[in-house]
Amino acid sequence: MMKKGSVIIAATVVALGIFFGMLVLGTSLSDALKNRNRAVAVKGLAEREVAADQVIWPLVYKEIGNDLPDLYKRMSDKSDIIIGFLKDNGLKDSEISISAPQIIDLRAERYGNTNASYRYNITSVITVSSGQVEQVRKLMNEQAALLQKGVAIVSGDYQYNSEFLFTKLNELKPQMIEEATKNARVAAEQFAKDSDSELGKILNATQGQFSIEDRDANTPYLKKVRVVTSVTYSLED
Repeated sequence: MMKKGSVIIAATVVALGIFFGMLVLGTSLSDALKNRNRAVAVKGLAEREVAADQVIWPLVYKEIGNDLPDLYKRMSDKSDIIIGFLKDNGLKDSEISISAPQIIDLRAERYGNTNASYRYNITSVITVSSGQVEQVRKLMNEQAALLQKGVAIVSGDYQYNSEFLFTKLNELKPQMIEEATKNARVAAEQFAKDSDSELGKILNATQGQFSIEDRDANTPYLKKVRVVTSVTYSLED
């Protein structure tokens, strides 16, 4: 049997072992928690300037008068002239659509002008939706050719604005996300250097929304694509 003194010594050794083990473990945990709490959150930006690849161009034209059959004939003639102009300049039937005319009977309107010299106001819209952006832009600048044929295209109506669209965002996403993430890392590395630390692993990363905006008010056919990523890195001694 083990003597009483030996038991006490053995117990003391075990206790000291446990104590120093817990001390080392506690220090390790403390260091781990300390390092875990040391992090840097940065943002990375990527931008591209691209040309619109789709255009929507509403051509609005009007007629006023008192004789509906005559007005219908005049509107039909104008439609033929506009469509002929578009097709003669390379646009296809599939890129041209005609909306039903909107007819306002001024005498039937509750607040209409009963002293007007005409009764009916008819508005019709031919809409071009095309991927031939440069060709359509050219035609927009050549509307005087329609005036020479007696067709005036109405402008300034907020309901019918031309639109230039960029539809190939998915083709840009991978490269732009990669670029934004790289830019975020550059910022994080600089921060780590300034704080005498080493950049660790990514703790968290989020991708912001892609935005597509006109480059400026005068060139709506040129777009600015933008994305920002947010990345959090650990910092190590």
